[in-house]
Amino acid sequence: MANKLILACSECGSRNYSTQGKANGDGRLEIKKFCSTCNKHTVHKQTK
Repeated sequence: MANKLILACSECGSRNYSTQGKANGDGRLEIKKFCSTCNKHTVHKQTK
């Protein structure tokens, strides 16, 4: 079953994106996306 995952910027900590997916036990999802607060592309990590 797909859960709602929230992604936060690794530099400024703002929560910009949400997506659906499975939470795996290996680690947290990391995607490089655009942060409007930092005004550049940064790594966004899955939050709790």
